[in-house]
Amino acid sequence: MEKDLVLKIFEGFSIQRWNDLIRPFDLVEMDKAGEKMVLAYIIGKFEEKKGHKIDWVWMIYASLFDLLRKISLCDIKAPVQQMLKNEFKEEYLRLNEWVLNQYKDMIPDSKLFSEFTIYTGQKADSLPLAANLKRSLMVYNAAHKYSTIREMEMIAPVNEAARLSNIKTALEKEIQQYLELEGLQKLMTHQKEFDFLLKIEQLRFQTRWNQTPRVPATSVLGHCFYVAIMTLLLGRESNPKMCKKRIVNNFFCALFHDLPESVTRDIISPVKQATDELPNIVKKIEDEIVKKELVPLMDDYFVDEVMYYTNDEFSNRVLIDGKVRAVSWEELNEKYNSEEYNPIDGRLVRICDHFSALMEADISIKHGITSKHLITGREGTINHYKEGEIISGINVHDFFNKIIL
Repeated sequence: MEKDLVLKIFEGFSIQRWNDLIRPFDLVEMDKAGEKMVLAYIIGKFEEKKGHKIDWVWMIYASLFDLLRKISLCDIKAPVQQMLKNEFKEEYLRLNEWVLNQYKDMIPDSKLFSEFTIYTGQKADSLPLAANLKRSLMVYNAAHKYSTIREMEMIAPVNEAARLSNIKTALEKEIQQYLELEGLQKLMTHQKEFDFLLKIEQLRFQTRWNQTPRVPATSVLGHCFYVAIMTLLLGRESNPKMCKKRIVNNFFCALFHDLPESVTRDIISPVKQATDELPNIVKKIEDEIVKKELVPLMDDYFVDEVMYYTNDEFSNRVLIDGKVRAVSWEELNEKYNSEEYNPIDGRLVRICDHFSALMEADISIKHGITSKHLITGREGTINHYKEGEIISGINVHDFFNKIIL
């Protein structure tokens, strides 16, 4: 993976949202992208439950491509982009070409860049969307709009009503076209799925590395989305023959890997490892709290899947006859790389979790905001992997050093 692309994606932590309004907390693009995909999961699962086909792989890549577009176009507000699209079509197409050119050298994977190009054309209405993707697009757009509504609702108490009046009216009008979606109905009428979302939203308020100043500050939810994107890209590079179910499982395992922290808060690694037995005890406590506080808020249709993602989240595993079985990476590739086994590359998720932590420390240090915690964390993460050690098809030590040097 190209260093420039990794750094560019990390810029999503620095893009401030709603920055012309009063904000009670930082609202950043990476967090919005994370919440959007949590919502897409909830809404999409209700559609699957009703028998609709959802293309999760398409939706996952859409979240990546939209983030890349947002990073390049962050200085142009969404309403202005919409006006360009509707009233100045030729200029809008040129703008999209400019965006693609920003990434051409960063994405040497020609197939990935082609997919990005096609998606950009579909966003601009210059390329048609396949009929079988229309329900997936509907779910994705509903998640996008509702995640924006949630942000507006969060900042509404500290802003005069007049500041938000036009935005509120526009969003309420735009969300109307998606109200047939059962999951969205449940969220907007504040049923238990909304309470589940509230728990997950707490991850937006939890700052990682809370014991030290750091630039940019990152939330647990933003971190989870970054880990999910890195898992997608590294997995594509190390094993391009992954089945679709494995790609989807890896992404959502990464997105939900810190879900227990929504009810336990982030316990930093040095504290977790203060005694030999503490890590196991903390995990046991987390599992008990999750079962008590989160499981009752999930629909029966997807609760087992979410628990499969979050239980023993960093192990390579498959489901055989309803039972979880730990397997090697080689077995994932040679025996279990098909939908029937529900494969997950947990060790790949762990690599990307460590990589995200490394980036969080290294970027801040390079910005001149440093501390012994950041320095120790950076060095410890690099040294965690031996030189020449190959995990999930990746020389992790070399990859980490390639990015930060």
